[in-house]
Amino acid sequence: IWLLQTLSEGGMQYLLASVRSNTGIKSGRYMFEVRIVENLSPEERQGEKTPQPKQLVRVGFSLGGSSLFLADGADSVCFDSEGFFIHEKTKKKAGRKFSRDMTAAVLLNLDASSPNKNTISLFVNGARASPPQPLPEHLCGKALYPTITYKNVTIDVNLGPVARKPLPFACHMVAGAAAADVEVTKAAKAPKDGKHEVVFPVGLPEQGFFDWVDDFVEKNPGYVELSDRKILEWAQKSGVWKPKGSAGSNDKPESKFGIPFLDDWSVRRVLSSISPSLPRNYVVAELKGNLLPAEREKSLQRYTAQDFKRKAVVIMGEPSADYKARVKSLILAEKKAKADAEAKKKAQEAERKRLLEHKRKMAEEAKKAKEAAQRKKEGKEEEEAKAEEPKAEEEDVKMEEPAPVELTDEEKALSYRKLATPDLTEHALSKHYANFSIPTKEEGFDEIAFAWQKEAECTALLKNWILSKKLTQRAEDLQPGASFKEAWPKWQKTVQEWRRRQTEYKDPAKRKAAAEKKKKEALAKIEEEKKKLIEAGDEDAAKALEENAKKEAEPMEIDFDDLDVFSVENITDLGNGMPLFANYAYEDWTLLNTRYELHLLLHSFKKDLNDADRPSFGEKHLGYYYSKYFKKN
Repeated sequence: IWLLQTLSEGGMQYLLASVRSNTGIKSGRYMFEVRIVENLSPEERQGEKTPQPKQLVRVGFSLGGSSLFLADGADSVCFDSEGFFIHEKTKKKAGRKFSRDMTAAVLLNLDASSPNKNTISLFVNGARASPPQPLPEHLCGKALYPTITYKNVTIDVNLGPVARKPLPFACHMVAGAAAADVEVTKAAKAPKDGKHEVVFPVGLPEQGFFDWVDDFVEKNPGYVELSDRKILEWAQKSGVWKPKGSAGSNDKPESKFGIPFLDDWSVRRVLSSISPSLPRNYVVAELKGNLLPAEREKSLQRYTAQDFKRKAVVIMGEPSADYKARVKSLILAEKKAKADAEAKKKAQEAERKRLLEHKRKMAEEAKKAKEAAQRKKEGKEEEEAKAEEPKAEEEDVKMEEPAPVELTDEEKALSYRKLATPDLTEHALSKHYANFSIPTKEEGFDEIAFAWQKEAECTALLKNWILSKKLTQRAEDLQPGASFKEAWPKWQKTVQEWRRRQTEYKDPAKRKAAAEKKKKEALAKIEEEKKKLIEAGDEDAAKALEENAKKEAEPMEIDFDDLDVFSVENITDLGNGMPLFANYAYEDWTLLNTRYELHLLLHSFKKDLNDADRPSFGEKHLGYYYSKYFKKN
């Protein structure tokens, strides 16, 4: 007898839990019992639409090695607490409901001498609750394992040997099955040192990381993958509907179920808390997290050396031959699935057209028959019946044989498969790639393995990859520095002053007043210098200074066509009170501002980023950095 409980904090309340016996039935007639001893009603936010029913139990049998969840695929059959019989996508009402304190028994009949052989039945409190349901053909002759899937309940499970609620006829329980009738799956051997293993794959985005993880888990079924994508997969297997086309990445997919307790990733927090306390082998499939030293440190603190062997597996560079073969098989399978879907669509369209044509011909024949009957009624038959024209035989529409699906030379040369969703979002990649590194034993790993290439090659590859990204990726964490914050307001004030001078010059009264003021200031300066010369006894120099001042006071003629702007000492006064920018229009001021802004942006970027590998940026990122520095588009 076992007592099964479930976690219900946050989003866990919407996820199914499931267990499977290690003893499969391959012949005979056996049963097991379950009883709901507690219904849990976790907190929900008012008004949210959540999967129903809130409490659910499924009891049945499944193949060893298949999905642990009943009703997930073709390799299981079950009854649920709502009275439905479920196989694959077929769900039909076949029995009565069972609820708290009721004992539900599932009977599997594989007895070749029984009239109900190869069937499964549901009994509630010892009475038959459903007629025998035939097993799917592909499950017959195979060992079937008792399986229970449930949520928001606590279940008492009785595998025997004594039934809590005996059936109307004699039937052994699973625990009392004859050795010849069962197949026992051996439990995995416990680690010699008592430590389970945590694997941290370390790879680059778009270079086969998730295909490698899938391959690893397939070859090592004793490992549990911990990742956000598995949480979403778990939710969908639990019947939570998710709209298609959600954004995000393979590493961090967006959770848009419309259920706050799922969308806030509380499930991730719960799993992070409980996984270190369970004696399991894990593979932590966090692409970005496993590349960042700070994130690796947090993970290692969670899975302590006292309880786990921490192993990093670096998957960079040229993949192994086995991995390449897997990639080719996956690409070919995708192409075949796409070709099959297109062929099916064409066949459906051809059948639709055939039915329309058949319907049209039937309508024409009915119309002709009606017209002939009308003529006969009116006595207008032709004297001689025309010989009936032979009907054109309908040609059989032969479907074109589909061309064999093969890989192109380009596809055969691929080392990695391109997935529909990016491994990392552009934002995450731009923000973190410069800090990516290969793990070292100094970080606390017990072992670091290099799956594809040696350490030196992987280190060089990562360095070159980061360098190439620096030439193409944005610096997301870049912030304007102190020198920019000083120079930019100073420039704005300068431009304002220049525009004020332009406005004054264009006003005749202000221009005249400015000229008079300038003349007075020049005369006052001349008088002061002249006085000094006279006091020094140099009257000739004083007289020459006065004559020179009279010449300079005469209006200057400025020829803009011959003016060398680079020789102008004072752009606010060319000598006659006229500023260099006297005739600037709106467009000229805009061009002047833009030119200075680009000048300031380029120099500030280089200074603020302070990265010798990235002294500047590409044109496609100009808008981003311009907005970051100047807070405008």
